[in-house]
Amino acid sequence: MAFSPTSAHSSSDSEFDDVPIVAEINITPLTDIFLVLLIIFMVTSSALSQMGIQVQLPQSQNAASADTAPGILVTVNNQNQIFINGTAIPIENLEKAMKEMLDQSKDKTVVLEGDREAVLGTVVKVMDIGKKAGATKFAVATKNK
Repeated sequence: MAFSPTSAHSSSDSEFDDVPIVAEINITPLTDIFLVLLIIFMVTSSALSQMGIQVQLPQSQNAASADTAPGILVTVNNQNQIFINGTAIPIENLEKAMKEMLDQSKDKTVVLEGDREAVLGTVVKVMDIGKKAGATKFAVATKNK
């Protein structure tokens, strides 16, 4: 028993026989999503890098940026609170924390970022603890006049 092309079933079947199967992935929407995610990442990463501890650095004619120096960044704010790379550390735990950070760093430099209103004795104490923890060099962060 054969069906002729004019039968009711074959007209609906021939409709699907002529349509080729598309086996491609349209990557345009995927590219749009990636570009939006990239823009969001770029905006949030620049905002996060500017959210450090706010200190009033002393001014200098030949200021160097703390961002370009290797090693660890130790910040003392105007309430004499101590931060290592943005994390608050009590002075009792400072030596242990500095030792761990210096052990992970190739360069054993400690960059001191002290507020103008910070007590000098606290900064000197941080330097002493840093020396005990294994720091070989110290740098003081300032800003240009």
